[in-house]
Amino acid sequence: MRPRSRHLTSGEAVAAGARAGFVARGVIYVLIGVLAVRIATADSGGQQQADRGGALAEIAHKPLGGVLLWLLGTGLAGMALWRLSQAAFGQGGPDGDKPGKRATSAARCVFYGFVSYSVLAYAAGDKGSGSGSTDRQTNDVTAKALDWPGGQWIVAVAGVGVGCAGLWIAGRAVLRKFRKHLKTAEMSRWQRRAVDAVGVFGGTARGVVLATAGGFAVAAAVEHTPGKSKGMDDTLRSFVDTPAGPWLLVLVAAGLIAFGAFSWANARWRRL
Repeated sequence: MRPRSRHLTSGEAVAAGARAGFVARGVIYVLIGVLAVRIATADSGGQQQADRGGALAEIAHKPLGGVLLWLLGTGLAGMALWRLSQAAFGQGGPDGDKPGKRATSAARCVFYGFVSYSVLAYAAGDKGSGSGSTDRQTNDVTAKALDWPGGQWIVAVAGVGVGCAGLWIAGRAVLRKFRKHLKTAEMSRWQRRAVDAVGVFGGTARGVVLATAGGFAVAAAVEHTPGKSKGMDDTLRSFVDTPAGPWLLVLVAAGLIAFGAFSWANARWRRL
């Protein structure tokens, strides 16, 4: 009984970490959406940074912001641990042990581990860690890659991959594929409708932003111009330059806020 008890305890700890991670992810996406709305509607929007760094800076300036940053970083570490357990032991469901799913979980573990580290480093005083502009980072990485042999092809393939990932995310959101991961039987009718709404809207907006960023990366490769590649902040700002103007950015920003709310719904009803 003792080994089984330890297994159950460790499983419960990983699940708690995953739920904390969904909460943290939701906070970050909601803040990014709010910052994007400010950019679209205020003349001072140029001073805002609508990406993870901008969200962390926004939190840091609030009362008890330092404490909240530590909680966010810890929550994201819990998400990384959950993804690591999926990579090592497989996911739930009949096809959870497939190599492809394990590899995806491993990649997500690395991503959330990096994000958690950057948030915790920022909370510890390294202000250049978590708050760095994603636009500058993206331009630096693109410039280095373009200088490699075959660099244009590498950047182009990466851009196509990011773009396809964005379309895949948006498509799955529209088709409501997220339902199979949620305990819908535990929801009331209005809760299911609300989760469907934020899941579709939020997932589509997230996918559109990612696909647009991928398109900019391909443009950077074709024109051999690192500046054409854009991080989240510049990608969001690019929507203002469309015929729809700032209102398209407001719509996309509202979608990112909805994705944050959907992350919170996952914290409550996700099957782990």
